[in-house]
Amino acid sequence: MTFHSMWAELLPIGRSSASGGYRRFAWSGADTECRAWFRQQAESRGLTYELDRNGNQWAWLGDPAEGDAVVTGSHLDSVPDGGAFDGPLGVVSSFAALDELRARGVRFAKPLAIVNFGDEEGARFGLACVGSRLASVYQLTVEQAHRLTDADGITLPQAMERAGYDPAGIGPDPERLGRIGAFVELHVEQGRALDIGGDQVGIASAIWPHGRWRFDFRGEANHAGTTRLVDRHDPMLPYAETVLAARREARLAGAVATFGKIAVEPNGVNAIPSLVRGWLDSRAADQATLDTVVGGVEKAAREYADAQGVELDVVRESFTPVVEFEHALRDELARILGKERDAVLNVPVLGTGAGHDAGILSGTVPTAMLFVRNPTGVSHSPAEFAAEDDCVAGVTALADVLEGLACR
Repeated sequence: MTFHSMWAELLPIGRSSASGGYRRFAWSGADTECRAWFRQQAESRGLTYELDRNGNQWAWLGDPAEGDAVVTGSHLDSVPDGGAFDGPLGVVSSFAALDELRARGVRFAKPLAIVNFGDEEGARFGLACVGSRLASVYQLTVEQAHRLTDADGITLPQAMERAGYDPAGIGPDPERLGRIGAFVELHVEQGRALDIGGDQVGIASAIWPHGRWRFDFRGEANHAGTTRLVDRHDPMLPYAETVLAARREARLAGAVATFGKIAVEPNGVNAIPSLVRGWLDSRAADQATLDTVVGGVEKAAREYADAQGVELDVVRESFTPVVEFEHALRDELARILGKERDAVLNVPVLGTGAGHDAGILSGTVPTAMLFVRNPTGVSHSPAEFAAEDDCVAGVTALADVLEGLACR
């Protein structure tokens, strides 16, 4: 199948007719359809299909037991009303790159695999990269995984079981990861650096440190129409001021900080809230800057809460330190792509503020990333976009890299 035909098959799955965005949440109906598509693509190419203990899907060419395998892929789930390219572009491009290598008639010297990691976005259970975290050692314990719940109180194991998967064996998978000699993830760029530079494809240098913090502002519920302003303990006020503080702290530090999710109780139009819970996502180029931003936001939040007679709890729900992709592998990608078709190319190397499965795996196996140009710079939105010629250029670049790493 061509890139275009595979993309057309996957495009309708989980798409909202109202927003035009995608709702492919982990272990949901749309996720099941995506997983069925992945398995069909694997089996139609004669690849050995495997589902690991954590629900990640693998398609193998060659015997994985030989070790030193070259693996590529990404994820198929989405954020709420997300775009079409974040994740799926990497999976579709992986199958297309394999097809291109077979058309070239290359001989594989190492096992090759394509992977779809489960629940990368964390849209359902609030933690990103669950599939790759579970597979890796020390990233997510079994006990922590069992405590993950969605908005309806359904736990991760329950969701897996309802989707027809056995959650009994979830946990670290060092034997499987030990077979991998290199993992290369292709992803749409979540920014405009490539577009500004006029490049179709780039190489990742590092992933910024980033995390998610939950701010619980606890006040006193009361009648919105009869309670005097001076008698109120309204948690919405310090929350609103904290949102502005996050923007201010991030701007001053040259970082990013976003309150993008909120829960309110009792959530009535005519009721003063008793609880406002907001989630802060913050990222920076280095750890010291990130600490400064989050510390400044929390300090301001506590001052605002005290002024309104409101209690505040701050909980760090997830954190990923800076990821420097292995320099040797990154340099090898640059060498391979720099000699593409006997032309000397200057392939840009750029950092990113977005987290990826490649970042999670970097502590266990050598990892690298390729980015494909996104002319809008928009991501996690229906406006996310990559032109087809850029996508095809990404497939060619990935095929060149896989040939350089896995073939004679």
